[in-house]
Amino acid sequence: MFEILMYLFESYFDAGRYPPAEKLSRKLSAAGFEGEEIDEALSWLAGLEAQTDEHYPEQLQHGGVRHFAPLEQQYIHPDGLRFLLFAEQQNLIAPVEREMVLDRAVALRHEQLPLDKLKLIMLMVLWNRHQDMDPLLVEELITPYETAQRH
Repeated sequence: MFEILMYLFESYFDAGRYPPAEKLSRKLSAAGFEGEEIDEALSWLAGLEAQTDEHYPEQLQHGGVRHFAPLEQQYIHPDGLRFLLFAEQQNLIAPVEREMVLDRAVALRHEQLPLDKLKLIMLMVLWNRHQDMDPLLVEELITPYETAQRH
């Protein structure tokens, strides 16, 4: 599924939006992706698109520390959780966006989701919320974890 997410970002970022599900399904199939993988991606994207103001407030007001639930710790590698906190502390993401990323990461039900996959999820959440994305943030989120560690 992550290959599909990267394909969507690379193919449709400049257009600002990927096509509706039915048309997207045909395009992904034509690009060589398998039916089950396409279905999983479309289901995940439907959850992403459901992250509207009706379900999430515009901003979260809090003065405390965010502790991760056991379920979040189970499905997201500690490096990813630390990165989320770092991104929030550096004002790269808002607290509500952190919650959206956590929602989409946990929805995958992958044990110990690695940092590079979490970054791709963050990229998709931010793209879904903002038309204007900082190019340096985009570069950080698409740079594989191993490459970033060598610098």
